[in-house]
Amino acid sequence: MVKYHLVANDDSHALVLGAGIAGLLAARVLVDHFSRVTIIDRDDLPEKPENRNGIPQAHHAHILFVRGQRILENLFPGMIAELTSAGAPTVEWTADCPILFQSGWTPRFHSKLVTRTCSRQLLEWQIRQRVMEYGNGQLSILSSCQVIGLHGTKTHVTGVNIRHEHVEEIINADLVVDATGRESHMADWLQELGYPAVKETVVNSFLGYASRTYRQPRNRPDWKALFVMSNPGISTRGGLIYPIEDNSWVVTLSGRQRDYPPTNEAEFFEFAHSLRSPVFYEAIKDAEPLTPIHRYRRTENRLRHFERLSNWPDGLVVTGDAVCAYNPVYGQGMTSAGLAALVLHECLDDQRKHHPKGDLTGLARRFQKRLAKSNSVPWLMATAEDYRWPEVEGAPPNHATRFVQWYTHKVMAAAVQSPDIFQTFFEVTNLVKSPLNLFKPHILVRALMKHSESRSAEISAPPLFWHKRETLEIAQIK
Repeated sequence: MVKYHLVANDDSHALVLGAGIAGLLAARVLVDHFSRVTIIDRDDLPEKPENRNGIPQAHHAHILFVRGQRILENLFPGMIAELTSAGAPTVEWTADCPILFQSGWTPRFHSKLVTRTCSRQLLEWQIRQRVMEYGNGQLSILSSCQVIGLHGTKTHVTGVNIRHEHVEEIINADLVVDATGRESHMADWLQELGYPAVKETVVNSFLGYASRTYRQPRNRPDWKALFVMSNPGISTRGGLIYPIEDNSWVVTLSGRQRDYPPTNEAEFFEFAHSLRSPVFYEAIKDAEPLTPIHRYRRTENRLRHFERLSNWPDGLVVTGDAVCAYNPVYGQGMTSAGLAALVLHECLDDQRKHHPKGDLTGLARRFQKRLAKSNSVPWLMATAEDYRWPEVEGAPPNHATRFVQWYTHKVMAAAVQSPDIFQTFFEVTNLVKSPLNLFKPHILVRALMKHSESRSAEISAPPLFWHKRETLEIAQIK
């Protein structure tokens, strides 16, 4: 359990811009350091799990990594039980979700890599309820409110300018947290204060989604989730079947390099039928649809280098997708938001130890530096994969990215033949373990051996659960 320390200043006020998951998790940390916390969002926030305009990607599958779920449970004890009570299925990923890598199906075996899966709508609503409960009167939400700029000077942000019910006013704060996501205007607002343009790095493989929710069929397969990956040089297409509450599946089809999946029903099924394995199409062809087909194409990796500015104003921090937005196909966004909240807590905790009276000088700049470091691993993993595609947009990859790309491909080829390698790989991609674990001698040797890879356009059904003949190997997994 993370331990927090309350600030001594009884009049301190923190302002969070954005009521998405990054903003809510930041608010959860802030209520332990400030006497008042206000969340501002442009949407009229729903009173139950529903779609809202500010989260256009909510119709699609949202994977919360194992590390992300552990962070949620840390910040909100009992959250896992609450999700379970709300109908979120339990998925043991190494056993319940066969993944079709470029080199074949991943092995299936028991592990402790378990999460609760649910819709983005349910997860965000559940977090918002817990944040409000935890705030215990300290926290308020101002909805249907548009932030139109920063208030303050080049050296110190003291609040924001807002428009609410056609009236413009200023809200003052000791700390402003921008968690407004990909659409953040912070770079422009900083320029209005006299800062230079913020440099950006963009890597875009031009991936698009189309998703639909289905009722799970009565005759269910022997798996709970299914992931068919695209394969550079073989197929630009992939798909995910993701279990959520109410005995439903979110079925998401994806296509790289502008091979976008359609929203027409017949063409949607045709696209699913074209994936590298017929299993995906067979699973959904007779399932009952519950929603229309929704599409989403804002999927580029975008990194705003706020940490590189030579100066940074006190009283302002930027977090979540407003800093670093990943290609959603890798599922890193929500977990990275959780990691950012922990970074914010660490920075605030350190600040209070050195400035017990509440002085925040230097906090914001230190946070942006530490956040950039926290984002570096998931950014490298995401962009290394996207750089596999020949028409990717972005500056040529550096030597580190090329090496990660090359070695990861070797590890994935070895993982389909070895449960212990696959478990380590999954723990790394779920941000549970450091990537350095992939260089342990037994993995390094196996990865550098030649492995046969299936180059066929279609690959048959995923393996059944590993049985007695694999018991010895599985028992070695720690």
